[in-house]
Amino acid sequence: MKQATRNAAVLLLSASACFSLPAKADEPESYGQTFGRKLSTGLANIATSSLEIPKNIIIINNQSNVIYGFVGGTLKGLLNMGGRIGVGVVDLVSAPIPTQPIVYPLYVWENFDAETTYGKAFRPNR
Repeated sequence: MKQATRNAAVLLLSASACFSLPAKADEPESYGQTFGRKLSTGLANIATSSLEIPKNIIIINNQSNVIYGFVGGTLKGLLNMGGRIGVGVVDLVSAPIPTQPIVYPLYVWENFDAETTYGKAFRPNR
């Protein structure tokens, strides 16, 4: 069973790496790029949401002490993990609707020192 889980994780991360192409800042995303981004971020956020726990432990530990960092970081990480799973499901379900990202940073591993924030859902792309 562990091999199947590992294979599924590798497959999901490979698929997200294939679909996550860097967008140019000057050009707006096309419909296909937005659709691909939402699919890849949805899958990646669901698959890697558990990384929010160590991320928040590290962030809170750097801001205060070890005990508060572990307890508070674990609780905050669990909340953000649930948030990432929810945002991932919303991105997968609403992939055909071109909207802006809801969670920042887009992936949990991007800017590992930044706190996870959530924006307004269903803002249309302009």
